[in-house]
Amino acid sequence: MATFAIFQTGGKQYRVSEGDIVKVEKLNATGEVSFDQVLMVADKVGNPFVEGAKVVAEVVEQTRDDKVLVFKKKRRQNYRRTAGHRQFITVLKIKSIKA
Repeated sequence: MATFAIFQTGGKQYRVSEGDIVKVEKLNATGEVSFDQVLMVADKVGNPFVEGAKVVAEVVEQTRDDKVLVFKKKRRQNYRRTAGHRQFITVLKIKSIKA
């Protein structure tokens, strides 16, 4: 069974294993980054976080996600609005999971 961890960043939770590539909310970081808000490692569940656990990742790139179209319409009012949104993201490659 592959070791996995669930960590939290940017208000979201991610399930990762070593070698995974993950898109997360934009981080102001380059090189290597570590996360200590680890909620679960394999069979250890934190309360709320696992003591001493850490997920270490390497920043692959800073980019923007795919465009999400936002469309508003009110029927019979000739009201239509279209807007697009591209979220800034950081692409990470998980290097190690330390329990």
